[in-house]
Amino acid sequence: MTPHHTVPLPGPAPAPVPRSYLYVPGDRPGMLAKARARGADALIVDLEDAVPASGKDRALTLVRAWLAEEPAPARTTPPEVWIRVNPGDRGRAESALLAGPAVTGFCLAKCSAADAVAAQDAVLTAAEERHGLAPGGIALAPLLETAGAVLDVRTIARSPRVRHLHLGEADLCAELGITAADASGPGYAALTAIRTQVLLASAAAGLLPPIGPVSTDFTDLDALARGTRALRELGYRSRACVHPRQLDTVHQAFTPDPAEIAAARALLDRFAEAARDGSGVLTGPDGRMVDEAVVRAARRVLATRR
Repeated sequence: MTPHHTVPLPGPAPAPVPRSYLYVPGDRPGMLAKARARGADALIVDLEDAVPASGKDRALTLVRAWLAEEPAPARTTPPEVWIRVNPGDRGRAESALLAGPAVTGFCLAKCSAADAVAAQDAVLTAAEERHGLAPGGIALAPLLETAGAVLDVRTIARSPRVRHLHLGEADLCAELGITAADASGPGYAALTAIRTQVLLASAAAGLLPPIGPVSTDFTDLDALARGTRALRELGYRSRACVHPRQLDTVHQAFTPDPAEIAAARALLDRFAEAARDGSGVLTGPDGRMVDEAVVRAARRVLATRR
């Protein structure tokens, strides 16, 4: 950091980032009916692994009808709605049929190359034209579930419409033979290295941080809390959940405490005051110089959903 720092012009606050993404099987009408009221910041309606091959056509019909329903009035911000589509031609057909104003974006299962994202981009461009939606408004979230996808992560991250990446660790560990049961063991270290690689590619491409992986054991909330705090320390800001019971734990881990919020608000107030006064130097309460990176971090704290 240089000894003197010109106070930059204030920038826009980041949009609130979901802390939780709750998976909902697309072939379960009862679960779909309750999904928006579960308390998740975002939903991932699953047409892929959660649905057997024999039930995929029925699931597509159910999800299409669910999206067409008028959601019940909500006291809080309604959750984002993402659809996890199948790989290949089937997934593109699902996206073409379901794309519309009720959908935030599509999660691309087993995405292994930028070409798959580009093909989805063409499908969604046509759908937006049909529905009169703003071009590029429907987002994509590639799921990296193979070694090839992880090695191509920088190219995939720069593909059109990609808002964030999602690491599918269960499939990836199965392919690589990684066992990460012990948080201090080499398997966990290998996963941390992969998580960091995906995080770096996301930041370099200007994306949101990746979605943290699911924990399939929804009964051990202490382990979930420890793992989610570790993800936050690594730079992640959200995590996927397989059960509503996990939501409160994930939200607590990713939500700043009152002291963090107060400190961020005070720093931004001083930042705004210095900018109005044209001051060339801004120092924090601890006497250290404040640069734009510190200001961005404070904005992120205040943009966190809570």
